[in-house]
Amino acid sequence: MTWHPTASLNALHVRADLYANIRDFFKSRHVLEVETPILSAACVPDPMIEPIHTDTLFLHTSPELAMKRLLAAGSGAIFQITKVFRQEESGRWHNPEFSLLEWYRPDFSQDDLIQEVDEFLQTLLQCPPAECVTYCEVFEQYTGLHPLHSALSDLQNYAAKFGLQDLDRDTSLNLILSHDIESHLGHQAPLVIKDFPSSQAALARKRTDNPQLAERFEIYIKGIELANGFYELTDPIEQRQRFEQDLAKRRLLNLPLYPLDERFLAALSAGIPDCSGVAIGLDRLLMIMMGASHINDVLAFPIDYA
Repeated sequence: MTWHPTASLNALHVRADLYANIRDFFKSRHVLEVETPILSAACVPDPMIEPIHTDTLFLHTSPELAMKRLLAAGSGAIFQITKVFRQEESGRWHNPEFSLLEWYRPDFSQDDLIQEVDEFLQTLLQCPPAECVTYCEVFEQYTGLHPLHSALSDLQNYAAKFGLQDLDRDTSLNLILSHDIESHLGHQAPLVIKDFPSSQAALARKRTDNPQLAERFEIYIKGIELANGFYELTDPIEQRQRFEQDLAKRRLLNLPLYPLDERFLAALSAGIPDCSGVAIGLDRLLMIMMGASHINDVLAFPIDYA
């Protein structure tokens, strides 16, 4: 049995420097660093994310809901560096416990936040400015299929080459994106993909000019999904409806059902400012910075060594 860390001492120093530089970036922009609980009484019912939990509490899969409660309390712009937990297999890009940077900007549109994330990446990675495409554009470019207008049977037939049959539309789209498109993205410069299907954006606003699309974006570098951002949904009635739709999906998939976060919904009812928010995986960011091929190379003790 080995007791040694899987990351080198140099990797530990690079992580420490990264966190210091992140804090400097936000201090210069007057964004407040906050801390919210890792344990919570409820969780987001997203059917694609499975929480780790005790008998009565959940390890958070994201600090998002608690941070939005701070926004409702008048915090202004905030950021947090924290550990988050998801019930998933460990692998090259995944560890069930991982580090996340999340920040929220009142009065920022989706495009305002994309610009700030681009500046953040240029500052920390010394990379070129990001390129930007829509979800529909990138999907058509690499598959010849339109994510909204192509027949479900065409998406299912395309996804069948990955060994899975009779998937619903969103599962087919997610599989095709992850298995056939992502590896091509962001090799010359960071690539922003924006305007996802609204069915894939439980916490983002729908576009007013096309409600089939939501103001959600992701950023890819060297084929790695690094960031996920939203122009945030602030309507408590619509948010509850979306949570209930996710619970219905979990029921159909025979997944566990969890309580909704009523404190978060109460904060929405009290009112939070128009804002945009984004989460960036810090372990993946470190992998990009160091040219690492496996997440274990930047973690002191991954799950198999915990």
